[in-house]
Amino acid sequence: MSTFPTKILLATDGSKDAWLAMNTAIGMAMVTRSELHIVNVGVVAPALLRPLDVEPTRVKKEARRVLDEEAKNIENVGGTVTESHLRIGAAAQEIVNVAEELKVGLIAVGSRGRSQINRALMGSVSDSVVRHAHCPVLVARWKPLILPARILMATDGSEEANLAAMTAAELAYRTYSELHLVCVADKYSYYVKHEPGQAENVQQRAQEVLDDQVKRIEHSGGEVAGKHVRVSERHPSDGIVRVAEEIEAELVVMGSRGLGGIKRALMGSVSDSVVRHAHCPVLVGRKEPPQTLPLSGEASSAAGREWSALSDSRTST
Repeated sequence: MSTFPTKILLATDGSKDAWLAMNTAIGMAMVTRSELHIVNVGVVAPALLRPLDVEPTRVKKEARRVLDEEAKNIENVGGTVTESHLRIGAAAQEIVNVAEELKVGLIAVGSRGRSQINRALMGSVSDSVVRHAHCPVLVARWKPLILPARILMATDGSEEANLAAMTAAELAYRTYSELHLVCVADKYSYYVKHEPGQAENVQQRAQEVLDDQVKRIEHSGGEVAGKHVRVSERHPSDGIVRVAEEIEAELVVMGSRGLGGIKRALMGSVSDSVVRHAHCPVLVGRKEPPQTLPLSGEASSAAGREWSALSDSRTST
């Protein structure tokens, strides 16, 4: 079973960060031969909290304008929109609802919104989408993800990390990207605190976790370009972000412990922190992974050449 091709849902509001998500989603859709859907949510606050001059009809009209404009922007750079979706309501909830209705395999969203108020809210929107979506979510920031890229996969040996690793490996394979792995051991983790004398084994354990993940990826037909082990005296997310900066990663991939219900609401603090602090886009993985890497080299090569040509034209403008 393969993660790609799939349906990709781009959540947009016309902001700068939404532009980053748009360009990233176009590339992902093209290289993986996936459908690209877009959604814009007209956010209407409760009547008591809504300014007097902001009416639902005006919100809907503006949301439709932004949605149509984004669809044209995608087509202008060579992308194809399968379908546009307009919703009115709570942004994160509506994005997740559309994703579930369409059974998409990936959601792309920016990390901030348009206005100062929306920027404060958009952070919570992207956070909430990551926490509650049924599928992987890519949070765009800094610059568009241009494939092929240097991908950093963070693992801790958990089932969620294993699932995300398979997605990262397939994405690297399909896009001719360079895949690096990192395992960051928390020096003050639970078992170190409660088992005296075990602190010196932290790095060894991290190396074992990393080696096991590498074997899993290579067994599935993938390749690992770099292996990194860190022992963090702070939060593990700090180590992941630092390695991403050191190797100039263009995408960080990691798992989430948000599986459903309460667990989704209490997403692992490591992935939450990396999403907030990484210098590059972050893909938080969830859902079932591919069992084997696709070996359709001819189709993948054609997609890669097509996207490379489009990337050149975008970066030259």
